[in-house]
Amino acid sequence: MRAVRIPRHGGPEVLELVSVPVPRPERGEVLVKVSAVALNNTDLWTREGAYGSAGDPGALSGWRGPIGFPRIQGADVAGHVAAVGDGVDAELVGARVLVDPAIYDSDGPDANPVGLMGSERDGGYAEYVTAPAERVHDVTASPLTDDQLASLPTAYGTALGMAERGCLRAGETAVVSGASGGVGLAAVQIARARGATVVAISSAGKLDAVRDAGADHVVDRAGDLPAQLRDAAPDGIDVGLDVVAGELVTQALPLLREGGRWVVAGALGGYEVAFDIRRLYLHNARLVGSAMHTPAQFEQLVETARRGDVAPVVSATFPLDRAADAQRALARRGHVGKIVLHP
Repeated sequence: MRAVRIPRHGGPEVLELVSVPVPRPERGEVLVKVSAVALNNTDLWTREGAYGSAGDPGALSGWRGPIGFPRIQGADVAGHVAAVGDGVDAELVGARVLVDPAIYDSDGPDANPVGLMGSERDGGYAEYVTAPAERVHDVTASPLTDDQLASLPTAYGTALGMAERGCLRAGETAVVSGASGGVGLAAVQIARARGATVVAISSAGKLDAVRDAGADHVVDRAGDLPAQLRDAAPDGIDVGLDVVAGELVTQALPLLREGGRWVVAGALGGYEVAFDIRRLYLHNARLVGSAMHTPAQFEQLVETARRGDVAPVVSATFPLDRAADAQRALARRGHVGKIVLHP
């Protein structure tokens, strides 16, 4: 089969199109014929080795540690079950499926993700990929396209995890950073669906698209952010759903209401943050880290996909042999929504 993999960390030029054997599903696994695989910032950071380590923020590292090279990238897979391993119901063959890309630390519904397809195991930049049977969900009846289904796992799973860990409730005010990207646009939709007032931060050329996705207020990230946020949320912010971090955390924490929660799931604006700790403890605020979703939260997402309750925005599609071009397009951040590969 054809696959795109990285033999080492580096720029888009390290992505190589190769011919490799079709993987065989082991016991408890299924083989999925990939119809669509969506790109994420994790693809870029894993390729670059940009995750660092606890003892060395500048260390070359994958999502949760050293990468076993060569590695086939791609976390977000929609496709059809082509074969099953021992111990798996053969009736799954032919089912249209969505794959949960997380590798968890336990079997419980609230397990923590500690690894990711495309980083800690081979992913979906390929014609076929294997996955544990319990992480493969039947979405045959979903009205969503394969491209839309592939857009869900990391982006919408991460956004849902943020909303859950931030305890976002109806009637609250939520600020969403990076609102034109995959996770940001998903967070706008999820927060709006929960009955929150959504204040979205984006760049000038994308404000209308973010508003169309459901944001009540849209502010330009290039302007005076604290002033714009105070204007949009004069009574303060209840929950921040933040994939940018950096200086934004410094600026936004003083704007939280009593008991407010600022949830961080990315560091596009920088991983070093300085803020006045008094603004945290004096107001019973919480700064929360959020990495993806739990198994129970992914089940919620699958039910949403089956009903077609969300409509992921697909910005562009590329063939597998143009994976490097697709990653370059993602890095330029000129799009709104998701970029998808077709193996």
